[in-house]
Amino acid sequence: MDFVFVSLQPINTDRESTSTYLAKELAKKHKVLYVNSPIDRRTYFSNTKDKFTEAHIQAIKNKDPKLTKGENNLWVLNPARIIESINWIPFTSVFSVLNKSNNLRFAKDIQEAINELGLKNFILINDKDIFRSFYLKDILKPKKYIYLDRDYTVGMDYWRRHGVSLEPELMKKSDAVVCNSYDFTKRAKKYNPNSFYIGNGFDIKQYDSTTSRPEPEDLKNIKGPRIGYVGALISLRLDQELMIEMAKAKPSWNFVLIGWEDEDFEKSLLHKLPNVHFLGRKHTKEVPAYLEHFDVCINPQILNEITKSNFPLKIIEYLALGKPVVATVTNTMKEVFSLHTYLAEDKASFVKEIERALAEDNSSLQQQRIEFAKTFSWDKVAENLLTYIQQVSKEDCVAV
Repeated sequence: MDFVFVSLQPINTDRESTSTYLAKELAKKHKVLYVNSPIDRRTYFSNTKDKFTEAHIQAIKNKDPKLTKGENNLWVLNPARIIESINWIPFTSVFSVLNKSNNLRFAKDIQEAINELGLKNFILINDKDIFRSFYLKDILKPKKYIYLDRDYTVGMDYWRRHGVSLEPELMKKSDAVVCNSYDFTKRAKKYNPNSFYIGNGFDIKQYDSTTSRPEPEDLKNIKGPRIGYVGALISLRLDQELMIEMAKAKPSWNFVLIGWEDEDFEKSLLHKLPNVHFLGRKHTKEVPAYLEHFDVCINPQILNEITKSNFPLKIIEYLALGKPVVATVTNTMKEVFSLHTYLAEDKASFVKEIERALAEDNSSLQQQRIEFAKTFSWDKVAENLLTYIQQVSKEDCVAV
C-alpha cells in the first residue's frame, strides 16, 4: 500500500507522536509520504516561532526542495504554499468557505508530491487535522480516508469554536476512524460505525530496561525517594492543587518535574516548595535516564473533558523501565492499566498509593511491568491499523 499522512505534529522535531511513529513503522514495508503542517500567514510573519517552524519558513524563502527522503520508504513534505489565518472568524459557515480555499491550496502541494513519488491508490490518514484537511478526501480522492482520533483537541479554546461541529462531520465522511483509547472509540462510533480501537505504542528500544544509564547530573543532589513526572506541565491536564498538597504532606519526598511549563505552572506555588524540583524540558532521548533513577513515577491528571478519555503514553514508558506508577483514575487507566499501576482519586489516596508503591516494589513486580509494557509495540498498532483498513475495503467489495 501507499500512504499519505497529514497531522498537527511535524515529523522533523524532537517529539514523536502516534502519527510519526506509525508513519515510520509503515515505511518499513510500504511507501509513505508524511506531510508536515502548512505555514499560515500569521505564523509566517510572527516573531515567536520554534526552531522547526523557523526552519520550514526559511526553506520556503530559499525555495528549497519541498520533498526530502527519510528512512526506508519514508518521504517528508514541507508544504511551500502559505495558507490564511482564519480561525478568528466567529461563524463556522463563513469559516468553512474560507477553509475550503485553504484546503485547496494545501492539497496542491500534496498532489504535486503524490505525482512526483508516483503514489497509486493511496490511503490518506488524517491525524487530528480537523480544519486544514477537512476537504482533502474530496480534493485528493484517496482510496481510503482514515481519521486518527488520539486526543480530545476540541476541548481546547482554539479548536472548540469550529471543531465541535466540524470534527463529527469529518468522522462521518471518513471511511474509518481509528482511535487509541476505548473512550474515543465509543465517541467515534456515534458518528461512524467503522470506528476501531488500535491501541498505542512506544519506542521499545529507547526504553530498554536492560540498558544501564548513568544518573543525570541535575538529579545527583536530589535525595530519594524521588517521585517523578515527565511531560508537559499544563494546567489543563495536571492537578496543581493535588501536587501542592502532596508535596506539603510529604516533605521527606522529593518531587521531580520534567517538561515544558505553561504560564500557570510558572507562577505556581510549587516553585516555592523546597522538595519540588523543576528540571526543565529534556530531549526524549534523555528521558529514560531520568526515569531509571526515579523511585515512583506519577501522572496526577486533573479530570476534565480533555483528560478523562485520553491514553497517557507516558504510563507505558514508566512501566517499560519497571517503575511503580501512581496515576489519577480514569476509564483508560482502569480498562488498560489497572493490574500494573496504583490508581488514586485525591491527595489522601495519592499519598497512600505512593507509600504502597515504595513499600511493595521488588524485582518480580518490576519484571511484570516491563513484560506488560512490551505488548504496546508500534508494529502491533500498525498491524491493527492495516487490519481495519482491509476490513473496510472488503466491505466495499461486498457492497458492490
